[in-house]
Amino acid sequence: MKRLMMLAITLAASTALLAADSTGKRDVKNAAKQLAAADNYSWTTTTESSQYQPRPSHGKTEKGGYTCVDFSMRDNTIEAVLKGGKGAIKTEDGWESLADAAKTGGDDDFNRRARMAQRLQNYKTPAAEAEDIAGKTKKLVKSDDAYSGDLTEKGAKSLMTFGGRRGGQAPAISNAKGSVKFWIKDGVLTKYQWNVQGTMERDGEDVDMDRTTTVEIKDVGATKVTVPEEAKNKMF
Repeated sequence: MKRLMMLAITLAASTALLAADSTGKRDVKNAAKQLAAADNYSWTTTTESSQYQPRPSHGKTEKGGYTCVDFSMRDNTIEAVLKGGKGAIKTEDGWESLADAAKTGGDDDFNRRARMAQRLQNYKTPAAEAEDIAGKTKKLVKSDDAYSGDLTEKGAKSLMTFGGRRGGQAPAISNAKGSVKFWIKDGVLTKYQWNVQGTMERDGEDVDMDRTTTVEIKDVGATKVTVPEEAKNKMF
């Protein structure tokens, strides 16, 4: 009888824990969906890394319309426009389709631009990215106005490589781990942050990585997205 009671208590505790885990993920995903339902919004992404310190990147998007983003690459700013799986990127010679810009070959600057274009072909806006990252966590627990939790090993590896591959193969990663935090206000996602750590094989050498990325969302419903005609004409 005592054993049965202990088993019942254990099962009840496990059920409650699973329910709490499910609630945290559901709340974050719902908040991301509410953001996606907004007519438009802007965001700023900052990164702190043990390997490099890029300048902040920015983005604007409109529901069912265009997404405009910019990134820093050395001393240059890369601008891109995306819509429906297609896009264009601004180069020194003007706007170019992502498909053309993603072709590697030539000098290092050309190849870096090509890798950026390849990343942009799989780009996710914050609403979509946050929902995806929430699914990569072990569980999410609410504390005050935020939800936090640890990433799965697979999720941490994916975020370490930006979900990408080099030469058709994902780089070797060991000891991958990470954590994530989401902020919600009035049922809408306002900010999220993740940290990933691990060792990545790069050019035959093991490199220790520690990177924190923060995305702050603003001007929900008050963002204006303007796209150059030349960029629109290059999106194919």
